[in-house]
Amino acid sequence: MGLEAALPVDSFLTTQLNKVINWSRRSALWPMPFATACCGIELMATATSRYDLARFGAEVFRFSPRQADLLIVAGRISIKMLPVLQRIYLQMTEPKWVISMGACASTGGVFDTYAVVQGVDQYLPVDVYVPGCPPRPEMLIEGIMAIQKIIDGENIPYDGDGKRLPLELAIQPTYEPAAQPMDVSVGAT
Repeated sequence: MGLEAALPVDSFLTTQLNKVINWSRRSALWPMPFATACCGIELMATATSRYDLARFGAEVFRFSPRQADLLIVAGRISIKMLPVLQRIYLQMTEPKWVISMGACASTGGVFDTYAVVQGVDQYLPVDVYVPGCPPRPEMLIEGIMAIQKIIDGENIPYDGDGKRLPLELAIQPTYEPAAQPMDVSVGAT
């Protein structure tokens, strides 16, 4: 996986260099948005000044897969778009990360039809699932921070062949919906 393969194993300098490498990876995640529906609006809102994704080093949205290392799949994926998404994933640099944003990308959402993929995790290794329909920008930031914690702690899982395994983390909602300002009753006059 790049620079780590060329480093000696039993050196103090190697340990410190690994920390610098992980810090730089954590602090410079470059997302590639694959937004197809209403979740894309929330993804765009995450980059605005109100939520300021730049605080976490992920402000530079790259629309070229060779310059990105974080794929954010936001919205429903149709069967016709799936080969394009898979090609984009294969062209990304290693180590690469995937966030499935919203109910449609994670499970197909309300679109239980033959033309919509019922969960992108059937075709791509998803690291973080961000729930919601559509999820709030704070939830996407929580998902990016979860990936950063794994990178910083050197807890990147690998299988026996040296291939990275997906993290499969699910972000829990961090907010309580506010009560309605007045009681709503159907059919009352």
